[in-house]
Amino acid sequence: MRVFNIGPHRIHSRVTLAPMAGITDQPFRRLCRRLGAGLTPSEMVTADTRLWNSRKSQFRLNHSGEAEPRVVQIAGGDAGMLAEAARLNAERGAQIIDINMGCPAKKVCNKAAGSALLRDEALVADILEAVVAAVEVPVTLKIRTGWEPEQRNGVRIARIAEASGVQALAVHGRTRACGYRGAVEYDTIAAIKQAVRIPVIANGDIDSPEKARQVLDYTDADAVMVGRAAQGRPWIFREIEHFLATGEQLPPPSRKEVEQLLGEHLEALYAFYGDYLGVRIARKHVGWYLAAEPDGAAFRRDFNQLESVDEQLAAIGTFFADGQHDPRAA
Repeated sequence: MRVFNIGPHRIHSRVTLAPMAGITDQPFRRLCRRLGAGLTPSEMVTADTRLWNSRKSQFRLNHSGEAEPRVVQIAGGDAGMLAEAARLNAERGAQIIDINMGCPAKKVCNKAAGSALLRDEALVADILEAVVAAVEVPVTLKIRTGWEPEQRNGVRIARIAEASGVQALAVHGRTRACGYRGAVEYDTIAAIKQAVRIPVIANGDIDSPEKARQVLDYTDADAVMVGRAAQGRPWIFREIEHFLATGEQLPPPSRKEVEQLLGEHLEALYAFYGDYLGVRIARKHVGWYLAAEPDGAAFRRDFNQLESVDEQLAAIGTFFADGQHDPRAA
């Protein structure tokens, strides 16, 4: 099994979790790590430290009890602010600083952050050099293949990153203009891997062990990064890792194990956020876990009306015990 290093950190799994705002919070990261993810970056944290006192930022900045290496992703468009944010996160225990230049969301790009930065290669260099100089921990970068299909400058950005001291790259195989639409293009990821000597992680529509194997073979990337396919299916990491190691498929988790993992995930949400927020955040995760169940959609509609921890846990227990989708049934 091929392994790779990010600075002093040995990464023993070739499948990693993609940072996703509103999804990859601490409870989800810890679960994915336990189920085989080699890296579990934080949700994107703003580089504007004036906003760190908000409730959302306080949750995103909490990495207590997480497995090493702890990866914190920061986003912004000002080199000085990003450098300061990196320094403060390293003081708080971040062991790898990841810079977001891949998010296509308009609210991020309209602030000249995320993938909007790919249009300005000089600014990219300024940011990367400033952040690398500000911290002693490794700095990594997440990008897309370019701003739009006619401007795929991912190879040039990758070379700038390597020259600036960045120690690994994650590349989503779409441009900013593509958003999440259309087919992923892996040729640019393969070209980036050929152009640099630092580790490259391939990202985009990797939703099965077979797809992970195909992408690794095609791009020669060091690892793959899984995002949306892990929502409600955190065991995908061990499935991919097992397939890469053996060429064999793991059996899907039993219904009993799904119930157990979902229950552990919900309990972690309640403990991390408190009952009020935990109940509300649990709703979307339950929807993803049960999306493939025959009664999943009907159950979710009713489950989303529940207002307490006890009601939610009782509803899940009933659903798995007898298939009933009335979440108020005892």
